[in-house]
Amino acid sequence: MLTNRMVGLVLPASSKYLIDEVIGKQRGEYLAPIAIAAGGATLLQAVTSFTLSQVLGVAAQRAITDMRKRVQAHIERLPIRYFDSTQTGKLISRVMTDAEGVRNLVGTGLVQLTGSLITAFIALAVLFYLSWKLTLMTIIVLLTFGGVLAFAFSRLRPIFRQRNEIQSEITGRLGESLGGIRIVKAYTAEKREELVFARGAHRLFRNIRQTMTGVSAITAFSSVIVGTIGVVMILLGGRAVLSGEMTLGDLFMYVFFTGLMAMPVIEIAAIGTQITEAFAGLDRIREILDMPTEDEEDAGREGLKSLRGEIEFENVTFEYNSGVPVLKGVSFRSTAGSTTALVGSSGSGKSTLISLVMNFNRPQSGRILVDGHDIERIRLRDYRSNLGVVLQDNFLFDGTVADNISFSRPSASRDEIEAVARIAHCDEFIDGFEQKYDTIVGERGVRLSGGQRQRIAIARALLADPRILILDEATSSLDSESEAKIQQGLGALRRGRTTFVIAHRLSTIRSADQILVLEAGEIVERGTHDELLRLGGRYRELYDKQYNFEHDQFINPGEDFTPELPKIDSAQPPRRGGLGTL
Repeated sequence: MLTNRMVGLVLPASSKYLIDEVIGKQRGEYLAPIAIAAGGATLLQAVTSFTLSQVLGVAAQRAITDMRKRVQAHIERLPIRYFDSTQTGKLISRVMTDAEGVRNLVGTGLVQLTGSLITAFIALAVLFYLSWKLTLMTIIVLLTFGGVLAFAFSRLRPIFRQRNEIQSEITGRLGESLGGIRIVKAYTAEKREELVFARGAHRLFRNIRQTMTGVSAITAFSSVIVGTIGVVMILLGGRAVLSGEMTLGDLFMYVFFTGLMAMPVIEIAAIGTQITEAFAGLDRIREILDMPTEDEEDAGREGLKSLRGEIEFENVTFEYNSGVPVLKGVSFRSTAGSTTALVGSSGSGKSTLISLVMNFNRPQSGRILVDGHDIERIRLRDYRSNLGVVLQDNFLFDGTVADNISFSRPSASRDEIEAVARIAHCDEFIDGFEQKYDTIVGERGVRLSGGQRQRIAIARALLADPRILILDEATSSLDSESEAKIQQGLGALRRGRTTFVIAHRLSTIRSADQILVLEAGEIVERGTHDELLRLGGRYRELYDKQYNFEHDQFINPGEDFTPELPKIDSAQPPRRGGLGTL
């Protein structure tokens, strides 16, 4: 950069000698050396400009890549509670879009500006040597312009920051819309999603229009400044030549060097927008990187060499929103290798309790003990490496069947993958695929049925060989025949492992060592299946209702239950999404 800037001074400096010596004094022998010096300097400047551009371009892309990797790694290690309140699209925008701003800081923009400043200081020294009076007037004009620029960009920076936020919101909503495209189409909601996106796009347009107006004003003002400097040089420079204080060559050289000195200020107007936008994006990235990760929290915790799997809740209270408890004073103990079933109506706190067992959330009061140790003092990575999870809504990645099964243990061999697939009865449908275990399942497993996705999730948990097993409605998407087969596999899996089961189908938890019945965040009953039936309380009530319903469906399968719907005025056209559509 320094070489590039220094050789860039040769051509404007040669103007003085060309005019005063060659033209003014008719000294033709100087013409060839001046032309050779100017041509050589121009060629060297071109070579160094190309090299600088390549070096900076690669460096900028490497910096962007490193930034993206760093932000993605940081986001992946943030606590679950952060993801519960943040759209996925916003996080993607921070990783992919905000990091782009690094290009303007590491790339040609900022370095070019730095080089221009170096040139400007050298040019300033030459200008003072040629005419200190003219130079002082020029500096006053440029300082005025610099002050206006500083004020303008201080006002534009929050607008650029807002633009990034709007873009992330639009990306988040668009991601949701495309992810739920089947629901959108099922309810003919394309127009609604179109309007939602259009509102966001227009918000972005208004923001961009506001910044463009500011940048255009700065550009126009820079033109005024250049014109003002020109007027000053015409007046003061012309008088200096007429009075003999400067030669004509001095004036031409002065004009060239004034351009070199003014260039950084003019460039700020040109690339200042990009740099301001870059800082706005980096502000948002810094917000993310300043958030404490689970790894940072783990630094002060004790390691876990082995785990028996005993879990104990001591008077645990938890709330998502302040003042609205979801669990109230919950206490129980699950001995190592036992099975604890959670039963209750929707919203009773079953899934929240499971979330606490997985240490995704922390209680407001009380303690959760693992093998007698407070779970908040145990290293999360060590603890979660002993967990196996099968959820009601099982997530599959857009890869092969084998990739999804081995996600819990990437080092597993194909024989091990196929072994757990047979236990989970995945082989029954995998053998029907042309590519077998190399079949692509699609985004979120969209090419598989709900039951097939659930069986793969069970195989994934089997492969993990966990000490603590979480089963949240693990067989909800299976038919009765498949469920009976899977229950055998799950029975083998549960042996010797501490297991937590959420099940609405009460017949599947007969063998549980203890059943906890939750209502409104409290344990109202506990015991084995037989003990709770003899008790004749809430569990018996739930069991009888389910038994009678299933019995009626089996005995009288043709008698459908039809709820009484509100009467609809046939003269009025049905509204899409209302009961009239049904």
